[in-house]
Amino acid sequence: MNAIERFGLAALRRLDPETAHGFALRALRAGFAPSPGPVTSDRLKTTIAGLVLPNPVGLAAGFDKNAEALVPLSSAGFGFLEVGATTPRPQPGNPRPRLFRLSEDRAAINRFGFNNDGMEVMAQRLSVPRDGIPVGLNLGANKDSDDRAADFARVLTRCAPYADFATVNVSSPNTERLRDLQGAAALSALLAGVMEARDALERRVPVFLKIAPDLSADELEDLAEVALAQKVDAIIATNTTLSRDGLRSAHSDEKGGLSGAPLFDPSTRVLARLSVLTEGRVPLIGVGGVGSAAQAYGKIRAGAAAVQLYTALVYGGLALVGDIARGLDDLLARDGFANVADAVGTGRDDWLA
Repeated sequence: MNAIERFGLAALRRLDPETAHGFALRALRAGFAPSPGPVTSDRLKTTIAGLVLPNPVGLAAGFDKNAEALVPLSSAGFGFLEVGATTPRPQPGNPRPRLFRLSEDRAAINRFGFNNDGMEVMAQRLSVPRDGIPVGLNLGANKDSDDRAADFARVLTRCAPYADFATVNVSSPNTERLRDLQGAAALSALLAGVMEARDALERRVPVFLKIAPDLSADELEDLAEVALAQKVDAIIATNTTLSRDGLRSAHSDEKGGLSGAPLFDPSTRVLARLSVLTEGRVPLIGVGGVGSAAQAYGKIRAGAAAVQLYTALVYGGLALVGDIARGLDDLLARDGFANVADAVGTGRDDWLA
């Protein structure tokens, strides 16, 4: 991180977190951000669900909810991006304040509630011609919807022609009863409808599934079975947690989903168990607490074919992305891996005890 970015992060931390995030997006659009271009090597290049990635370090959904900064983010060193979540109709989300920094824990709590500009605006922004890394769309359901399962298919049908992949997000804790859709019967019906909508598209779009970290062993087993039966193209593990174990920050009791460093261990344990349950039949993307090359490497060795991050950028800035990708390359070389795909799952047993 250079002096300018360090100064910018310090200034942003003096603001309300959500206001600071808005300023960060405006700064990105104005060109005030690291722009190293693709960070890649023969070791880092990989393919997931037919998508060719220059490196396996992606941006998690939620950072750029409305695809406002696709161009600068595409040149920030990521291997892929995910924007959204997007619902059929625009919605304001939950009342502010709804985003809290937990600096002592290098974490955050949010209860946004899928605030977004809706699928029509998202389709317009995604439809602008672009080159470069894959960009995916996180699908959501309106809070007041009479048929939330149908909402996912509607957003997919409208926006998928302009997206490289789409993620079914049934794991946000901030929309009432949304996580109920992770139950076996509800999830099977939901995914069946989404896959039917996907199959009706002119161009096949890979469909990913994003899950919560707070599932029991039986629930995780059921979910893996449904995901395999419905032939999802990848599983993203995991979204934010409702757990508050071991936190020290003043805002630790705020309602919402916890992200950041405290999520690394529990989300990686879920990832490793899911790797066993899916037996390599579907690629996994590891999310939760990634803030260093060593942590990205840990997720990969636990079973992830790629990783995503978001909260760590609050504390490390966008320069962190290139640092992680280059550091991951060094770790793979150190351990004799010719390609990142060769390292997937090689340390899984360490997380299964």
